[in-house]
Amino acid sequence: MQDGRPIKRPLMARLVPAPAVRPEFLSHPRLRRTSPVTHYAASATLEAMSRIPPTVLETARIGLIACLQSGCVQYSCRFYDETLKNPATASPLLFPETVYAAPASHIAVLLRNVTLVSSQVGDPSCFLLAMTQAAQWVGEGQVDFCVVIGAEELNWITADALRHFDGAASISAGAGAICLCRDPNLSVSVELTAITDAHTYSTSHGRARAAMAMRKQLDGRKEGEFEDEDENEGSHLLCDGLGNSSRIDGPEHAAWRDWTGARLSPGRILGQGLMAGAAWQCAAACDALANGRFKTGSVSLVGFNQQAIGAKFQTLNANDTGR
Repeated sequence: MQDGRPIKRPLMARLVPAPAVRPEFLSHPRLRRTSPVTHYAASATLEAMSRIPPTVLETARIGLIACLQSGCVQYSCRFYDETLKNPATASPLLFPETVYAAPASHIAVLLRNVTLVSSQVGDPSCFLLAMTQAAQWVGEGQVDFCVVIGAEELNWITADALRHFDGAASISAGAGAICLCRDPNLSVSVELTAITDAHTYSTSHGRARAAMAMRKQLDGRKEGEFEDEDENEGSHLLCDGLGNSSRIDGPEHAAWRDWTGARLSPGRILGQGLMAGAAWQCAAACDALANGRFKTGSVSLVGFNQQAIGAKFQTLNANDTGR
């Protein structure tokens, strides 16, 4: 409903393509009745860790951070629908799948030797805060590897909520994951070199100012300075969070309006993936660097209602110790 009238235009969404063959990991007992968001997160996690030999994983200490914004909305809708219809017959088996910690719990069992687990809830900018925590765990030697996951699943409630902010946006689902480690021989030859402060929003410091503050810190510039010269040399990629909404994207677009280097906007192609979209930005930047197309990649995340934060990745040199 809108202004008391039914909405005739359908809600826009971009679905995750069904796999040609059922993934083997879905046969695990803990994943048989889980929601799609857990399936997406598990698939992204296994792909992110695919370079690590099984013999190494057998004794490795693994960290796991799952980030979500909407969370397990499909099972939540099913559970509350049953509860409202008849509380006496509502299935208690559905409730555990409604909590935000469900995906991390299932993936931890799937990987078995997980030492530290955390679930974080927020807008897409939360993904880089989780990367900060993961880097700290690895740097302090608490874990050998740490996987940071961003995942979302589709539901009409989420799509309708997004429509109130941007009627033309297409919501999407899926997951992405980044695995951090200290051994360069197990990496894709890309290093996480910097994450900016979280520039939060307030009535006196809005999204536009926060986005600009993040940009300046990511560039290492002071007030009034211009961007680094190497941005124009084709070696620096900006992977931003822009989609197709002038309303949502305005502050981030303004912050980077003078960027003249290479640019990639996954959201314009994949849709508004919320937390998954943030993971796709980082994965796309790392992939571009790993394939030798760029030497440096910057990720810009201007969240919906929390903060603006950025990250920088670089290709490893022969003398680097790696991440």
